[in-house]
Amino acid sequence: MSDETNAPVDRFDIAIVGAGPAGMAAAIAATGLGASVVVLDEQRAVGGQIYRAVTTAPARRLEMLGPDYAAGKPLAERFRSCGALHIGDAAVWQIVPDGTVHYLRGGKTATLKADRVIVCSGAMERPFPIPGWTLPGVLTAGAAQILLKSADVVPAEPVVLAGCGPLLYLLGWQYVRAGVPIRALVDTTSMDDYKRAIPHLGGALVGWRYLQKGLALMRVLKRAGVPFFTGAEALAAESDAAGHAVQALNFKVGGKAHRIETSTLLLHHGVVPNTQFTWSLRAAHRWDDVQLCWQPETDIWGALSIPVVSLAGDGMGIGGAVASALQGELAALGALHSLGRITEAERDTRAAPARAALRSNLRIRPFLDALYRPKKANRVPADDVIVCRCEEVTAGAIREFVKLGCHGPNQAKAFGRCGMGPCQGRLCGLTVTEVIADARGVAPADVGYYRIRPPIKPVSLGELAGHIANG
Repeated sequence: MSDETNAPVDRFDIAIVGAGPAGMAAAIAATGLGASVVVLDEQRAVGGQIYRAVTTAPARRLEMLGPDYAAGKPLAERFRSCGALHIGDAAVWQIVPDGTVHYLRGGKTATLKADRVIVCSGAMERPFPIPGWTLPGVLTAGAAQILLKSADVVPAEPVVLAGCGPLLYLLGWQYVRAGVPIRALVDTTSMDDYKRAIPHLGGALVGWRYLQKGLALMRVLKRAGVPFFTGAEALAAESDAAGHAVQALNFKVGGKAHRIETSTLLLHHGVVPNTQFTWSLRAAHRWDDVQLCWQPETDIWGALSIPVVSLAGDGMGIGGAVASALQGELAALGALHSLGRITEAERDTRAAPARAALRSNLRIRPFLDALYRPKKANRVPADDVIVCRCEEVTAGAIREFVKLGCHGPNQAKAFGRCGMGPCQGRLCGLTVTEVIADARGVAPADVGYYRIRPPIKPVSLGELAGHIANG
């Protein structure tokens, strides 16, 4: 069932946070074995970011966005008929290690409890702090794609896409099909990146379908006459005379300067796990030197280092939509076994096909991670570049904090409010970690991350007071 009203909810076998591919697949697997399941998601409809609005997308949008997007529709239909309770428009603001989930819906707070919680928080775009990235008219490619998926909103003027990663080419391909003029695609991927990826080509060839898709995207863009620039360096968004909006992208290729005028600049630098919930739970994390981000530590079933809570999908490491759905199924099987609903033998037997398919789908990841490894210059910016957009803290200010004795992101809050704005460090956390690590001459793992505290999502004092009064 879907989009329930604020009907009373009590205790469930499994609560799932996030209704993307991982969350939907986990719910289907768990309800199929008799578990009572509730799924909470910020969006009204299921799909997550990757399949956003897929249940209501007209045929033209499905065709325009391509088969990988349309593949979410049968998954969503299976979810709708699986018997899980879906609570849409629900912003989960705290998960307690005992299985209590607090959420905000319709201006009112509510609570439910579950014997097991599976967090499917997905991915978020990596910060791409270049000069001028905070100017009006500069968006992330992911934000532009959300507008396209949810409302068929596209730029009215020719756009420039810049950065690296598969999403950059996918959005370009989708824009071509939507009739959006693309002034240029500026790729930071260089020959050194291709050389680094070559040793992983064997795994990529095993996953040849993904390679084939990527090459097909590039062919469409080239046939459409989109200018390509590769090996781009020193990217900077140029403002207009009044400083009110972006008017051009400046960059260099092979030492030669380029300037491309645009009123809409779309940046993308890959995606990373959204770890806000796992940090708030005080779960163990490790710094991944391959994907250059923090990853929660889990077992093969997605279980965290704390009881009751598991992970599935890109929130535990970037793998894509298909891999996320498989991880959701595995997390559900692991949770059901921990609840005593299935035996170890039944869990392993049911998991075998999904685990084999997961291995196959992840074979291409080392190749992609090596090819699209973000450049240090685009992760650890120059002094005058804003890092914390909310509090307007520059990279230079953070380096000054280090000189004064700041050893990590939490101290940076005290020195200059870095990470204390509305986004709670989502947009600056990775950058702050790496800037401090670079300034100190240590590894990011030695620097750490912000100490994330609930509420994970904004909750007013009035809403919280009502929650306490009702609790």
